[in-house]
Amino acid sequence: MMDLPDWWETSVSRETFDKLETYADLIRKWTPRINLVSKSTLSDLETRHIWDSAQVYIPRSGLWADLGSGGGLPGVVVAILAQGNGLSTSFTLVESDQRKSTFLRTCARELELPIKIMACRIEAVEALNAQTISARALAPLDSLLSLALPHLTQDGICLFQKGAQWQDEVVAAKQNWRFSYEAMPSKTNAEAVVLKIKDISRV
Repeated sequence: MMDLPDWWETSVSRETFDKLETYADLIRKWTPRINLVSKSTLSDLETRHIWDSAQVYIPRSGLWADLGSGGGLPGVVVAILAQGNGLSTSFTLVESDQRKSTFLRTCARELELPIKIMACRIEAVEALNAQTISARALAPLDSLLSLALPHLTQDGICLFQKGAQWQDEVVAAKQNWRFSYEAMPSKTNAEAVVLKIKDISRV
């Protein structure tokens, strides 16, 4: 049974817990076939992937777009949490790998989540006008901003999970972009952060 981390500050309903556990079971079932996560991390799936993704979640209205969603981390996780909080947030998950997109559609169906799956490259997607954009382990920050900006509303925010080299990525991105950001320390990895970015424009 999945445990609630001691750092988690809000209540989680039994129904939300059940959906997170069902999602974890789906990842375990599908990973041997399509490598959704590294097989070496399956024994610690909840901490390494589920709760690591959950820390990105903040209550947001409008559209939340998850770019390069892969196995739904963090897109499916934040959709479960938003639904559990009674929010009407809609979710669009963009994933070019057809097998992973099939998995995401399975998650949407079995977990009864309000998510739309776009099985194509991010560059081919028409402007989404998202209030929130997330991405996990997708690309360097400079490239992420280029991918995200066409899909972000003027007052929207980006939530990007970054590892130990995040400061170097910020410096590199500042050569081509103006933006404000907050680096929120990761609860699951002492070297990682969640970058909350807004006010993005090209230099």
